[in-house]
Amino acid sequence: MILALNDTQREFQELARKFAREEIIPVAGEYDRTGKYPWEIIKKAHALGLINGHIPEEYDMMPKNQTPVLVAGTDEQKKKYLGRLIAEPLVAAYGVTEPGAGSDVNGIKTKAEKKGDEWILNGQKMWITNGGVANWYFVLARTNSDPKAPASKAFTGFIVEREWEGVTPGRKVAAGATGLAQRCLDEASKYALERKTFGVPIAHHQAVSFLLADMAVGVETSRLAWMKSAWETDNGVRNTLAASIAKCHAADVANKCATDAVQIFGGNGFNTEYPVEKLMRDAKIYQIYEGTSQIQRLIISRAIIDKTKQLA
Repeated sequence: MILALNDTQREFQELARKFAREEIIPVAGEYDRTGKYPWEIIKKAHALGLINGHIPEEYDMMPKNQTPVLVAGTDEQKKKYLGRLIAEPLVAAYGVTEPGAGSDVNGIKTKAEKKGDEWILNGQKMWITNGGVANWYFVLARTNSDPKAPASKAFTGFIVEREWEGVTPGRKVAAGATGLAQRCLDEASKYALERKTFGVPIAHHQAVSFLLADMAVGVETSRLAWMKSAWETDNGVRNTLAASIAKCHAADVANKCATDAVQIFGGNGFNTEYPVEKLMRDAKIYQIYEGTSQIQRLIISRAIIDKTKQLA
């Protein structure tokens, strides 16, 4: 496992950091206040190639929302829907969560019935990142009415176009864990050097410096956790355990870093003129979406138990 970045990766990292500092951070507060979707940011990032990080050359794909299409879609679907995202600054969405089902995927109520040559979907999804602005959606629906059917046989994934009849996008949501924790550390460190008490920067006080140290430990271990999970994927190793550990740990670290950052800012931590109150609000979603921290712990514990049984 090689942790060092090669020259190309380092250039890409520097470009992404520069873009975040110059294009995102200065306007993040305004987008937060207005609730507007940051299309201008998306367009600029698309033009620089920052949106399409994990792109197989033959399809030019974006990660996550498009992964089901890459894994199980036809060549025609891949070219049409993945290629579309490269041609224009568009976004897609991953529709699984519903009002009554999130971590418990078996609770999904959205149904799909085949009528003639077409499938008719009926249902409602919620808390879908990019849901209000997506060009197309991956939607998971129940196609087997037998409540005892295993998940692998009960559900089918569908590509749903935003413009199709019957599709009604609702309100929007958004998100960001290790990067958020890093931002908390950066902002807290900067403020700790600017803010003075008893004639010295508060960073010189042990109570504050230890908070910064703990934040740094959390950020680094979170980064190593997701890097290991990514390495396993790149090398064809099943990464269910590593991914759950990374997601669970990074989510908890993001929340602790956000809380500690607010503590270091003191009263200003609640002031919207400073960035950390927003970071604290943003952090919580990581313990909830894409599998709650409790679900991740359940997956981790089951993996440990299964491994122990195998060794017994």
